[in-house]
Amino acid sequence: MNVPCVRVPREEGEATRRLLADADLLDHGYDIVVDADVLYIPVVDAERVPDGYDVVDHDAPAREERRLPADVLGFEPSYERLGDIVIVDEDDPERARAIAEALVTSDIRAETVVNRASKIKGELRVRDWDVLVGDDTETVHREYGFEFLLDISTVYFSPRLATERHRVVEQVQAEERVFDMFAGVGPFAIPCAARGAEVVGVDLNEAAVDYLRANAERNGVADRVTAIHGDVRDVAADYIDWADRVVMNLPHSADEFLDTAVAVASDDCVLHLYDIQHEDDPFGPGLAAVRAAAEPEYDVEVLEERVVRSYAPHEYNVCLDARLTRRE
Repeated sequence: MNVPCVRVPREEGEATRRLLADADLLDHGYDIVVDADVLYIPVVDAERVPDGYDVVDHDAPAREERRLPADVLGFEPSYERLGDIVIVDEDDPERARAIAEALVTSDIRAETVVNRASKIKGELRVRDWDVLVGDDTETVHREYGFEFLLDISTVYFSPRLATERHRVVEQVQAEERVFDMFAGVGPFAIPCAARGAEVVGVDLNEAAVDYLRANAERNGVADRVTAIHGDVRDVAADYIDWADRVVMNLPHSADEFLDTAVAVASDDCVLHLYDIQHEDDPFGPGLAAVRAAAEPEYDVEVLEERVVRSYAPHEYNVCLDARLTRRE
């Protein structure tokens, strides 16, 4: 039967499916169709699909009845997937365990189910987890055609930022020099290298750097990725005036590292500064901090101001893209 579908390249399928799911746009009555290198994802309302997506009518088969967690529980639980790990976020341990049991008895593929047991904490930005099903917190996450091996007990990773990472990566040109100041397991660094850039990725978390090296090998870009364990303020001394692009994905405190970002910037450098700010002025504080660090040595041009997602009531996770051009 012909139904409205979002048509996307296969490598973008999971990120697009997640975005549509977050917007309650997936039509669960029909199966996603794979046709060569293209996916057709059925949606319930073509008019509400965000701009930039290709919406077409396509023949999608009606989905066979599946056993879902809601069928077991009597309510729709909230959870997210990371590779073959399913993550729930429940304050009530008994409710969390009931959801975990429903997940494994449903048709949802889940090797491990965990419940968030703490907020992100410490310099390494890791969480505590209650493992409810299974015993392996290491998994492989696939995103836009890349694979990232990681262990959620030792590193930070958010699958919700896939679309934003892809937006930045799409701007990268071959032969660029990219300095990723808080690289983690490589979700920015590795796709940038795959576009032909030379990438330096730095992280304070030694486990994350080990995964970054492994993931560079896994994705065939080890020759273009230099992974460094250490404080980026110390590492930067070896890369003064080097970078054509700097990624600063440490939203709560990246502005504290702007002097370091400016130090590694070349004569013409694009800066991606991630921040958490109040809805009344989501970009002003970040821009003021960039100007304070870069001027008068550089001219600062705002390329884009982007709300990435809602972070908390009246607060946004935002990204400021700015070009730094050295004054003569």
